Amino acid sequence: MSQLPSRFPRKTAVVLAVVGVVGVTAVRRASCQNQAFAESPKPCERGPWGPGGRGGPGGPGGPGRMGAFTTLRLESSEQVNHNTKRLRFRLPDPTANTGLTLTSAIITFHKPKDAWLPVIRPYTPINNINEPGYIELLVKKYPNGKASTYLHSLQPGDTLNIRGPMRRYPWRPNEFEHVNLIAGGAGITPMYQLIQGILNNPEDRSKIKLIFGVNSDADLVLKNELDAFERKFPDRFKVVYTVSDPGEGSPFPKGKITKELLERELVGAKDSKGTKVFLCGPPGMEASVAGTKGRFFGQAGILEEMGYSKEQIQKF
Repeated sequence: MSQLPSRFPRKTAVVLAVVGVVGVTAVRRASCQNQAFAESPKPCERGPWGPGGRGGPGGPGGPGRMGAFTTLRLESSEQVNHNTKRLRFRLPDPTANTGLTLTSAIITFHKPKDAWLPVIRPYTPINNINEPGYIELLVKKYPNGKASTYLHSLQPGDTLNIRGPMRRYPWRPNEFEHVNLIAGGAGITPMYQLIQGILNNPEDRSKIKLIFGVNSDADLVLKNELDAFERKFPDRFKVVYTVSDPGEGSPFPKGKITKELLERELVGAKDSKGTKVFLCGPPGMEASVAGTKGRFFGQAGILEEMGYSKEQIQKF
């Protein structure tokens, strides 16, 4: 295990040791509802811990590996809607990027007062990681959510302990001709990360179709960014919005992510290895769309009923 940074006090060091043991398990179990993902279309040369540091390629914190603990300072906090904030953290080295590759995450943790174990949640930046000096997280606050409540309470100048990176999916440019993204609510964050990574890479020609379902108009976070990508790449990126409870005079169609919607909007041949479907959203939506596992009680989802194979479906 990597030696802990000397700036942490002894009590915190014990907590970090616990994080090192349970962190991976926590990440695997955490819901994607509380994540924001990041991208980097090419390997970085400088990680967030400086040149040759643990965030650089080849070090313990290089792409696809769990790295060292570090501390980030909050630079700004923007209220996006009634329950979502965009948090921008400064990297210790202002000339460094995050050291992440496409679909990599970081682990955030904090220790509540009088608690023995820390609260651990995976997030990944939503900014372009090739831009040096900072990380941005999009965080939705959930009722009684320990991590999201803590992150929402941070003020500029406060710090956040993190560890990373951890790779989630081995994306390879041009592996798929058609990429379908199905997002529900805060599940848009990994999709936005993937959209950025594909479209900002001039060597990747994959075509993307995003279906984004939310409860209300206000929940359409990142809409301005998504619309800008659609205008910039009209032949490669299309987005479909659907709102369960639209406001009066809403320009968005009313509805949920249903089989009828997916049959109408998904692109690419269902029996082709060149078609991929990524999914992230509330557990109920994911179960409906992708099905549930289990020898005795597992059920097929909408995608399987439509003819997609399990290999074509990836849940974040």
